[in-house]
Amino acid sequence: MTSYAALFISALVAATILPMQSEALLVALLVLGDKSIVGLVLIATFGNVIGSVFNWYVGRFLTRFQHKRWFPASAKQLAKAENWYFRYGRWSLLASWLPVIGDPITVLAGALGERFMPFLVLVTIAKGGRYTALALATVSWL
Repeated sequence: MTSYAALFISALVAATILPMQSEALLVALLVLGDKSIVGLVLIATFGNVIGSVFNWYVGRFLTRFQHKRWFPASAKQLAKAENWYFRYGRWSLLASWLPVIGDPITVLAGALGERFMPFLVLVTIAKGGRYTALALATVSWL
């Protein structure tokens, strides 16, 4: 598996609810210095955005099952999440890069019917900004 493929998969999985850290792999590849910085940032961003799009789709279809016993959130929790999202709106997607809360925001956006294009633009800005900042910090440290 190439470094780019490993980074893509790592970033994709990191954007889902599965535990994965793509930042460590990005930094390691930057420190090695044999890959394009721009290429690494673009691959990591693309993978992470695709993972968030998966979350958005999960949210779109998951709410169909909100009345099932196995549904992961109670009606009260779902109402609280809806109120939070409606309070901060789609701009909260700019926080989708944050650990712990970022992935649920992308699922919630799908569940609440956020339109795809605004979702995609805001999540790409957030995820790309994080990887760009990390890359700049890493290469300035070297």
